Amino acid sequence: MEIITVPAESAALETVNAFIEKKLEAIDCPKRARMQMRLAVEEIFVNISSYAYHPEVGEAEIGVDIDGDPPAVTIRFLDRGRPFNPLEKPDADTTLSASEREIGGLGILLVKKIMDQVDYAYEDGRNILTIKKEIE
Repeated sequence: MEIITVPAESAALETVNAFIEKKLEAIDCPKRARMQMRLAVEEIFVNISSYAYHPEVGEAEIGVDIDGDPPAVTIRFLDRGRPFNPLEKPDADTTLSASEREIGGLGILLVKKIMDQVDYAYEDGRNILTIKKEIE
């Protein structure tokens, strides 16, 4: 897994996207899958930068691994911020109107719907969120 470490702040999102995009271009990843992964990465990274260390700024480690035939892309997000498992929250109820819904939860629901696998672990003081997408 190739890894970069960036400040967990929204200004680093461009660096994270460029790092992942370079890996996806190397396997000639279809545009739709690239867009889905970009959306998932943005949602997860913005949440880390907004909440993991707030009001402080810490670091986030992003790793990308591509393997298999057809390939699967695994992206891992690691931070040492407050423990938070976004998968424990109930899915946002999209049958309710926006005014009736509780705030939050739509982003992780979107990630769960567009990725093939989403896992969370808290190990050694680190949040580890892993997403995986099979490339067709």
